[in-house]
Amino acid sequence: MESLKLNDGHTIPQLGLGVWQLNDQDTYTSVRAAIEAGYRHIDTAAIYGNEEPVGKAVADAISNGEVTREDLFITTKLWNADQQRGKEAFEESLSKLGMDYVDLYLLHWPCPAAGTFVQAYESMAAINESGAAKSIGVCNFYPEALDELDKAGFTPAVNQIEIHPGFSQRDQREDNARRGIVTESWSPLGQGKNLTDPTIGAIASNHGVSVAQAIIRWHIQRGEVVIPRSSKVERVRENFDVFGFELSEDEVKEIEQLDRTDGRVGPDPREFNTGTSAE
Repeated sequence: MESLKLNDGHTIPQLGLGVWQLNDQDTYTSVRAAIEAGYRHIDTAAIYGNEEPVGKAVADAISNGEVTREDLFITTKLWNADQQRGKEAFEESLSKLGMDYVDLYLLHWPCPAAGTFVQAYESMAAINESGAAKSIGVCNFYPEALDELDKAGFTPAVNQIEIHPGFSQRDQREDNARRGIVTESWSPLGQGKNLTDPTIGAIASNHGVSVAQAIIRWHIQRGEVVIPRSSKVERVRENFDVFGFELSEDEVKEIEQLDRTDGRVGPDPREFNTGTSAE
């Protein structure tokens, strides 16, 4: 397992398990299978409604002697409706997880119309200072929003954004890198839409791997943190088996060239200002 160094001195495992849209049982089963397979990074969020089964799966794995808490990297997120009650919302997440700390706490969306994301990040900085969140960062932030945080004296450790074949986010990735921010990919498989792409299918065939494995490897070689999710145990295991092959530079570029103007599958963060569920 490769890890990337964050700008606060901590490290983040480059491959993790996402649990967006998984129900409680599937969350528990997937997290247990992931830890058994070798994952050490689990990504959840308050709005996903499954922090409790994540916490139970982690607690059971620790109780069974499979891992220690220090072996794991746990991420959760501050939801949009809670931007003005960051401390309270964080404590609720910790309680549901059954943990004393998380490794990464992310501001889920900027919600620019609300005008409260800087205030929210200030509350997260206090949590970070207390040690209850070892690292803090953002999701779905774009340059102008990151500029606002910069003016307030904050540089996130991570910016988790939508990235997948067809929407490779070159400009935002470069902006993150310029600021010393690690880029993390959500919906790394394009919510399944990339799995039938013939170009990626041919590349996967060249290496004797699945399309999902080829895509995950693409993210890793581009230097991103990637958090695929699945409710199927065999897929959870397969998605972790991506360290025994390497894409060529030309293959990485071939996938990047699949970008489309309509490649986004999620909301545009410049326009997304709602409290409804979204990754």
